[in-house]
Amino acid sequence: MHKYIFFSLLSLFSFAAIGQQNKPFIPLMRKIFHDNIDKSQRTIDRLDRKEDKALALTDDPEVNNQVAYSLFNKVDQLQDKIEADSILNSNTKIRLLRGLNEMLGSYDVGYRRRQIKPSWLPDLINSYADAYELDRQGLPITPVIERNNYFIADILVKGVAFDKNVGIVASRELLLLKSAKEYPRQILAILSENPEVSFADSLLRVLARFQPDDVYNYAQSNTGLGNKIRSSEDPLIKAIVQLAGVNEGRLYFPFLDNLYRGKTTVDDLVKVKDDEFKYYRLLVNTQIEYADRMRRRDTPLAMVALTGMLKSKAVESFINVINGLHDSPDNIRMKKVETLNPQELYFLAVMGETEIYTSSYLKVYDRIFQRMKNPNSDTLLLSVNFDHFKKFIKMAANYNKLDDFLRRMNKGNAEIVMRAFASGLDKTGNLEDAVDVADSYASISDKNMQKLILDEIQSNLEKQTNLDNKRGITIYDLLNNIFQSLDTTKKIDLEKKFGIPPIFSVSNSSLMDTSGRIIIQQFFYGDKDGEFIFKSFVAAYTNANWKIVAKPEWIEVTSTKGTPITIFANRPLDELLGLDEQAQANLSIYLRDIEAYPTFVIHRGHSYHVSSTIDQLYYSTRIVLLGSCGGFQNVNRVLSICPYAHIIASKQVGSGTVNSPMIQYMTETLRNGKELNWPKMWKELSIQLKNVNLFEDYIPPYKNLGALFIMAFNRVMDL
Repeated sequence: MHKYIFFSLLSLFSFAAIGQQNKPFIPLMRKIFHDNIDKSQRTIDRLDRKEDKALALTDDPEVNNQVAYSLFNKVDQLQDKIEADSILNSNTKIRLLRGLNEMLGSYDVGYRRRQIKPSWLPDLINSYADAYELDRQGLPITPVIERNNYFIADILVKGVAFDKNVGIVASRELLLLKSAKEYPRQILAILSENPEVSFADSLLRVLARFQPDDVYNYAQSNTGLGNKIRSSEDPLIKAIVQLAGVNEGRLYFPFLDNLYRGKTTVDDLVKVKDDEFKYYRLLVNTQIEYADRMRRRDTPLAMVALTGMLKSKAVESFINVINGLHDSPDNIRMKKVETLNPQELYFLAVMGETEIYTSSYLKVYDRIFQRMKNPNSDTLLLSVNFDHFKKFIKMAANYNKLDDFLRRMNKGNAEIVMRAFASGLDKTGNLEDAVDVADSYASISDKNMQKLILDEIQSNLEKQTNLDNKRGITIYDLLNNIFQSLDTTKKIDLEKKFGIPPIFSVSNSSLMDTSGRIIIQQFFYGDKDGEFIFKSFVAAYTNANWKIVAKPEWIEVTSTKGTPITIFANRPLDELLGLDEQAQANLSIYLRDIEAYPTFVIHRGHSYHVSSTIDQLYYSTRIVLLGSCGGFQNVNRVLSICPYAHIIASKQVGSGTVNSPMIQYMTETLRNGKELNWPKMWKELSIQLKNVNLFEDYIPPYKNLGALFIMAFNRVMDL
């Protein structure tokens, strides 16, 4: 070890000594370009937060030494070589020096964006040197581009250094091909800018089978790529082009696979497209058919389009209708769905997850089994080929119907289904299934069923560990720890383990700023409801415990006893004139000026206002109450801005009859110096609001395990 260190130091000192000898003369006109390179070297040197001509960007000391040697020694060598090169004229030397500096800048940006690994720097600099040597001999740099990965090739091709190389056109086309392999979902966007590349036809044939929706969209465009698609002789592309040229072709497109295979015709589809019941039934039957093929590893064409259209029609034709009639008697409210069979009702539920009201879901759920000759849950799942069954189970758990659902099948089948529910979470391209499992767990009342799911999670964790599957290990390890943390006897500290907040509470001190004050911000909007709610808010805090200071565009409500708290609330000024938005903007500027950053934010507006509130959140916010209808659907968006926020939101109707007492409970608890204990708060509010049915749709932070999972997953993947 000592010998290795001695040799490394000797090499560095030896090079430094040699480097001081025979330095080429640098004319004044090119000195600035060398200075810029020196600055870029220093910028990269600071990536490990120290400027010391050493880099610790990986856990491997040898790799770190190679990176540092390349950055300082090899770059300096290249500078000297360019200056001493008698073949090059001054303009070419300037171009190469500029290109060398661009390369270092691109590495710096790519590293910060996590697109480039630190260990790639030696390859990048060596490749630049190789390309320089080829270029000075009048040879194409294509071999250098071909052997490198996309990111290194991209830096070399797009830089100014080799933009006059004889092989630059071929190199750019090769880069496009590398880009297509690196970003397959962007292939059509790439081809749209370069429709005449030699590999366009072959890529289109592949894309037609994996991204037919995108090919359909481009086939309708009056662009170079659209023309190329329309001129294709490939049978599948021709079928897609035919649909793209038909009126209402989007209604036919979900059935592309059956059309291509000759199992149906456009004429068959024309007969049902204008009848919403027949068209919806055809969508359901095709979805079930395709699900069976997916189970046999046969992926149908346009599956995404089919599911998207099924969701669209389920919501537009049926869910919006029964939601809109929530105050009507059942015989009127549910009339639209009375002719639907169990499978069609099943897909109403799973496709309308984010839109369906609680009361609508419960009525649809009951009707599913009322329509069945043998109302068994396993029979139902078999009849839909288990399509979206994890979503159905998650919804049943959230609406307290899971016990009923599992009772409708024998115990053995119930265990098999629930094990399947908790398995395969690493095999999808997203986290949706894992989030569904997380969301469901807290809603399951059967302790034996909770234990079964936990056992399956732990079994899968062991399998993924044996396979050394990082993503699978992360997913199951997080779920295992989150679920066990609900058992206080396990004493699992999620905050310490994953760097995320506790589940069950928020301490008073964690909400305070450096002066010991808690800053709360409420967003109001200038419609009639906003004006009424604002007046109620002011009235609730007009007492001896609070002092109200009125400003032209907002008010400041400050506690006079107990914990120092200030609530800043903008006035609901005329929204038609944009005065409410202006008031919010000016309040935000004022808060920044006085360095008062809200750790508790409350949205008091309709669902169409919630985006505006979310856009104004702070990274430091720890509690967010979304008091609008359907606020629960914005949880992920909130977490993208406030990654450690506890979020309270309604799945359905947000109401002042719930929001106002909830806000007063929280502010009074904090004013009295106590922590916000979510289970305790929910228990006490459920008694206080026992006659307010809308409270049932509000989800407390400790039951929002899906949000907790996302928070922890993002945290782990960032490490």
